[in-house]
Order: sequence, then C-alpha cells, then structure tokens
Amino acid sequence: MKENRLRDFNIITVICWAVPIIIAVTLHEAAHGWTAWKLGDDTAYRLGRVNFNPFRHIDPVGTIIIPALLVVFGTGLIFGWAKPVPVNFSRLGTPRRDMILVAAAGPIVNILLACISVLVLAFIHNNTLNPFVLALYISININVLLAIFNLLPMPPLDGGKVLAGLLPLPLAREFLKLERYGLFIIIALIFILPSVAGIFDLVVNPFDWLVASPKNFITDMLFKIVGIL
Repeated sequence: MKENRLRDFNIITVICWAVPIIIAVTLHEAAHGWTAWKLGDDTAYRLGRVNFNPFRHIDPVGTIIIPALLVVFGTGLIFGWAKPVPVNFSRLGTPRRDMILVAAAGPIVNILLACISVLVLAFIHNNTLNPFVLALYISININVLLAIFNLLPMPPLDGGKVLAGLLPLPLAREFLKLERYGLFIIIALIFILPSVAGIFDLVVNPFDWLVASPKNFITDMLFKIVGIL
C-alpha cells in the first residue's frame, strides 16, 4: 500500500511539473511563429509551428533527454530547449525592428503566463498544497525563469536577437556569428565554469547571478503584489 501511494505521489509530481513546462515551452515557441507570421514571414505558419500542439515544438535532445538526465543525476538544475521556430527575417516588413519583436514575443508570453498563474493562485489560495496549487507555483517559477534565461544577450537565445536588432548593422552581423558557438558558451558558463572554479575553492555561478537571483526577485514581487507572502 505504501509503495502504491509513493508511486501515485511521484506520478502526480511529474504531472505537476510536466504540464506547466509543456504549456510554457509550447506557447513560447508558438508566440515567435505567430508574431513573425503577422509581421510578414509565414515560414513557421506553413510548417505548422503556429499552434498549441507541443509535439510540434519538442526537440528530442533538448526537451527530453537533457532535462531527464539532469533530473536522474540530481543536479538540482533543469536546463533544456525546444525546437527553434524558423524565421526568415528578410521577409519581415522592417527586418531589424521586427527581429526584436519576434524574439521578444516568447519571453513576453512567459511573463503573461506567470502573471495569469499568480492571479489564479491568489484567487484560490487557501494554504492547502494540492496538485493544482503546486502546478501554479511551478508555472510561475518556470515561466519567469524561461523569460529571463531566454533574454540573456547571447545568440541563439532571444536576448541575443534583441541585442542584434539594437546594434549597428556591422556590429550586429559580427555578433550573430557567435550563434554557432552560443550553446557551447552557455553550457560552459552554467556547468563547466562553476566546476572548474570549485577546484580552486572559488564560488563562481553565472546561472545564479544572471538567472536564478533575478527570477527569485521577480517571483517574490509577483507574490507580494497579490498578497501571497
């Protein structure tokens, strides 16, 4: 009986995590495609990426394998990515301005989802941690984390495209050349640098400085606004 209860609890916990993450990633990617479509590029729309079907946005490695390995090995960090939405920026009406709007659409949707989740949580809040309430807490944290992480100014992240759209054209072209190395740079900063620094008894944690701490600040602010302390 005890084993059955433990199994049920684990299944419920997985669902409480999986549903908010799937919604956050799906709407994030769909927002990129929808914004590009409305601004003149229908590439994502024609490929079926402007929809709420999560299977259209799943990257087998980034969405499933990497996060699962991080959970199995108990790293305490969930890291992954979805399949990038294809955008032909040359087809946009005002390419440099619209590149910023398309890139920002995903993080904006994540912030909106976090705000909706915190409002629903405030409406039903009764100090009882049931699965729905747990899913709302997870939704708030995951969406804020995704928004902040994706706004880091490094291609291929959304923040890198936003910065490229703001830079003078010659600098933007040079900056975007980092995209082929961007993922490796991000992984090195998040995983390798802290480990190497630890060998020398140094605490170096760029993920905490750039993502986790701002995420905690914003989520705390959202909770205070709706009166949840």
